Amino acid sequence: MTEKLQKVLANHGLGSRREMERWIEQGRVSVNGAVATLGDRVDATAQIRVDGHALARQQETPVCRVLMYNKPEGELCTRVDPEGRSTVFDRLPNISQGRWIAVGRLDINTSGLLLFTNDGELANRLMHPRCKVEREYAARIFGEVSSKSLQALTKGVELEDGLAKFTTIKPRPNDDESVNQWFNVTLEEGRNREVRRLWETQDCQVSRLIRVRYGPIELQKRLPQGAWVELPLSDVNALRGLVQLPQENESMVDDRQNKLDHARLSRMRRSVKKHKLRKERTHRRQS
Repeated sequence: MTEKLQKVLANHGLGSRREMERWIEQGRVSVNGAVATLGDRVDATAQIRVDGHALARQQETPVCRVLMYNKPEGELCTRVDPEGRSTVFDRLPNISQGRWIAVGRLDINTSGLLLFTNDGELANRLMHPRCKVEREYAARIFGEVSSKSLQALTKGVELEDGLAKFTTIKPRPNDDESVNQWFNVTLEEGRNREVRRLWETQDCQVSRLIRVRYGPIELQKRLPQGAWVELPLSDVNALRGLVQLPQENESMVDDRQNKLDHARLSRMRRSVKKHKLRKERTHRRQS
């Protein structure tokens, strides 16, 4: 039996399937001594190298794990930044097999829910447009928004990369006299800056954007910005079932120790604060 090379690489936790396709196109992968090409298939005996390093063909598939991370504004969705700025990978826990893969991206000015997994196939399906996994955002809009604009945004507007729309738009009560209005919006794809670009077609400025849900997973309101928590087996399987993957039977999470009680929240906040201070000192020394 053979499998697509990019799928094998993704299943080893090296990255999403799309990322692995880029690695293959860049000539970073070889199979049995020959530079791989997109479309190659491999069996269990194939000798695969990535950047010259042999890929260990582990016999057992590692336990599928998923992290929920509360991304603050100002962090980049990249593994390493040449300018030394903070990234969403900086504070993630070490992992014994593979590596953490971000499920989609949030731009530097967007905060909120970001999922990470060590399962490349799960990440790929959760991001793929054909799976239509719903994302929900809270958007603060500066100024008035007409009913005509709301109708256009749910009917569909043309962007430079094709037709796009919100599946739902729900206004949130405005308790003060601010000129800003909050809306909860949902959509079923994750194009670059899509939420902001949709509002901009109606001459509306997004002054703040927070992702609050990805599929069935809602951002825990008590989770501090810059902190993470590992999802229990029930949530992992809710995500896997959503994209037609078999259920996972094991978990690295002890639900009794995974509660966001006062003591754990205090530890999280201290850890985030220490990390921020270290990054600031390092950035000052480099500049």
